[in-house]
Parts: sequence; C-alpha cells; structure tokens
Amino acid sequence: MTSNLVGQPIVVGVDGSDSAREAALWAADEAAARHLPLRLVHAVVVSPLAYTSGAAIPQSYFDAMGHDGRRQLVEVGNAIRHLHPDLTIETDLRMADPVPMLIAESDNARLMVVGSRGLGGFAGIVVGSTAIALVAHAHCPVAVIREHAAEDTGRSDGPVVVGVDGSPASESAVAMAFDEASVRGADLIAVHTWIEFPSDRAFAYAHQFIDNWGVLETREQEVLAERLAGWQEKYPDVVVRRVVTRDPPVRGLLDQAAHAQLLVVGSRGHGGILGMALGSTSQALIYHAVCPLLIVRPTGTE
Repeated sequence: MTSNLVGQPIVVGVDGSDSAREAALWAADEAAARHLPLRLVHAVVVSPLAYTSGAAIPQSYFDAMGHDGRRQLVEVGNAIRHLHPDLTIETDLRMADPVPMLIAESDNARLMVVGSRGLGGFAGIVVGSTAIALVAHAHCPVAVIREHAAEDTGRSDGPVVVGVDGSPASESAVAMAFDEASVRGADLIAVHTWIEFPSDRAFAYAHQFIDNWGVLETREQEVLAERLAGWQEKYPDVVVRRVVTRDPPVRGLLDQAAHAQLLVVGSRGHGGILGMALGSTSQALIYHAVCPLLIVRPTGTE
C-alpha cells in the first residue's frame, strides 16, 4: 500500500445493483468527510464468453454493456452530486475482469468500497472466492456495504466497533477504527475475544477445572488496555468502551455491532480473530454484519 494517503481517492465499484448504489453513497459520505476525491469504476467483463453453439459473443454485446455501464456511472454520480455538490468525482469504465481491475485500483486508493450483492460487472463480488481474493490482495482497506445498511450509515449515532487480538492486522484495524470514530464523532467499542468453547456447556465444564480463571480474565483485560493505551492518548476525543468476552469471534463482534455504524477488523489475525480474511470468520461477517464492514490489512503488506 502506498504510504502517502493525502489526496488518494476512495474507489467504489458500480454495477447497477441497489447494493452498489448504497455502497457508492456510503463512500461519498466518507470522501466528503475526509475531503478526498471519489472514484466510481465499472468493469465490462471480457473473459472468454461463448454461446452454447460455440459462436463467440459479438462486439455489439460489449458495446451495449459499455453503454449501460456509462449510464450507471452517470446516474450514481448525479445522485452523489445532489448530496455532495462540492465533492470531486471521477468515473472510469473499462473492458476488464472486475477483481483484477479493483485490485489494480487499490494500489492508489485510500479505500476500496463494494456492495454486498452485485450485478453485471461485479456479480458475486462478495459471495465466495471473489471477495476473499479482493480482501486478500487489495493494497488498501476494503469496505463491504450490505444492501439496505447504508441509508443511515454515517449519519447515525451508533458506535464504531473494532476487533482487537494483537496481530499486525489488528493493530492496523485499531488505528483506522480510532480515526473513523474521531471523524464520525462516535464512541469506539473495542472487542477482544480471548477464549472459545464449542458450547456453553463445554465452557461450564472447563470452568470447573481452571482454578485461576479470574486471573486469566484480568490478564486479558490488561492485554486489551495495553493495545489501546497509545491510541487513546492520540485520540482523546474518542470515548472508548472495552469489551473482553469468551464468545466465539463472530458472535462477539456481531453482538457489539448490532447497532453500530461501522465494524472494523484486521484481514489476518491470531487468537480470537484467526483467519479473519481467509476463513469462515470473515465470510460470516461479510454475510451477517448488519452495518458496513471495514477490513484492514497490516501496513506494508502486499
């Protein structure tokens, strides 16, 4: 990720779906709040296509898809200008495969934003391996906006929630979460899940055999406080609430984010947020988080 973020655009994938439109509006709010340009991009898929008879798709198909893509960019751009008339907006339509295009765009972006459901050029963008590839390989943070979640986002009084586990990705997530909370004037809830059992019954059994349970819990509280100490000094305006829980990571984060305006997590972690970008935890958050999800890679990763 490029180190100099000043003036870098927020980039959003536009594909004509309601989800992508809401993602664009969310991204516009973010860009306006940070005085950054907004870049709307659309991809017309050029992967080899063929009729069942073996005949190639004619050029007229791509011409029509390109015309439709330009219309979508204009419509979304007009909707954003109505809300943010002073916002600098760039648009770009390319004949390209969506994921490589977005990954390339991320090399000079402050933030990549995609909707949770897609059509056209970004079909299935967060419904399986495509989302994992984008999160794993993007050179900047990636925000996933669920359909119908963006209308109140950025204007609500809900908190920002961040998952904390001490990994490099988690440290980057904490840094961005404090910044987001400060810009939004929101409280920050820092969630640390330090132990996980398959069921409440399993936890009850384990509790009987661990004599120093209270000591362990106190130590984990201290670990979380240590991870946040420097950031609380840097952002004295942000009110922080620390939550240490034995819940599974997904449940702990989703419970705290139920009324949040943003959930921030690292792309890779250890301990309570293991495999955040590459396994079932991240997929569960993408599918089930009711608020926008911001996934942050460790600084300096490729």
